[in-house]
Amino acid sequence: MSPRPMKPRPQSDAVDNEGPTPLSKGRRHLAMRLDDAWLGFQTRLAIRRGRVETVIPYTGYGSTSWIRVLARIVRSDPRDAAGHTNPLQESMRGWRNFTSAPVAHAQVNVTIAGTVFDVRADRGGVVDARIPVALDAGWHTITLQSGESEIVEAPVEIVADDADFGVVSDIDDTVMVTALPRPFLAAWNTFVLNEHARTPTPGMAVLYERIARTAPSAPVLYLSTGAWNVAPTLSRFLSRNLYPAGPKLLTDWGPTPDRWFRSGQEHKKTSLERLAEEFPNIKWLLVGDDGQHDESIYSEFAQRHPANVRAIAIRQLSAGEAVLAGGRSKSGGQPTPGIPWIYAPDGAGMSAQLEELGVIRNEVRSADDPEEGEVHTASE
Repeated sequence: MSPRPMKPRPQSDAVDNEGPTPLSKGRRHLAMRLDDAWLGFQTRLAIRRGRVETVIPYTGYGSTSWIRVLARIVRSDPRDAAGHTNPLQESMRGWRNFTSAPVAHAQVNVTIAGTVFDVRADRGGVVDARIPVALDAGWHTITLQSGESEIVEAPVEIVADDADFGVVSDIDDTVMVTALPRPFLAAWNTFVLNEHARTPTPGMAVLYERIARTAPSAPVLYLSTGAWNVAPTLSRFLSRNLYPAGPKLLTDWGPTPDRWFRSGQEHKKTSLERLAEEFPNIKWLLVGDDGQHDESIYSEFAQRHPANVRAIAIRQLSAGEAVLAGGRSKSGGQPTPGIPWIYAPDGAGMSAQLEELGVIRNEVRSADDPEEGEVHTASE
């Protein structure tokens, strides 16, 4: 029997330099102590209630020489645990995703094309590991198991070596209309709203399908400041509304050694920098909205990496949406010579302008093309 591959070191997006205001040394320790105490209480209560170790798989991505595995390990009701064997099946909803105790530093077995790799979750139960492995471009399925948990499948998109175009899209107010004051948005979407009641932004799904038809090998990644807890809900929403399948890059809301909460802006910045490093030959279409920060984040990235940006598309919020979002961006985007910017209130307006730029052509994707979850196994 061949020896088991060396354990890859997890690379977590839950970086420790996020948050609006640094904490003093004493408060930093207090934040972590409080969080550790809460996690300990959650774990003891979950064990007493018979909760079982459960792997919640997320869509991964990679190149033909490595993949990025994303998942979360929690203790959940056995009835919920069974649902996670299918990434798009409805299982834990709303508040249960947030109250389920994470399994800190859980050891997870990841099976890729018949080879088992050992990775470890972070203190919040999040698995974010880069594993060296050779796979063909396209969609694959890997499996994950933690302890005695059910074995679950996770889709992974392998980007072709010659791919030179891709899409990075915001979610809230870009592909999904939220129409809620930002201070209440996260709580409402997480604890109250069923994904069946969420509203897709007019024309955006058609726009993304046109992009997928023009550039079939182009990866589509959804970058959001939302917590990993809502990833299954977002996946079902995107699939139900016919958005192209793609990885979700979310974050962890917990404290860090020097901050009470992680910064959503910093998460987006570091995620874009990582993509530029991982795929140096890809030019990204960056899609966001004009409520608060997307314009400035995309502009800064374009100035640092002009060779990695094809265009920047900004959805213009209505007056009412802008009020609920806390206003429009005051600074907007700074000059980015050679990189076009387009503005439109919906997908149809963006589509027309992107067609003029040559980013998309006048075709509609076939209904026979696979949606999220229709993938083949890594061994095929």
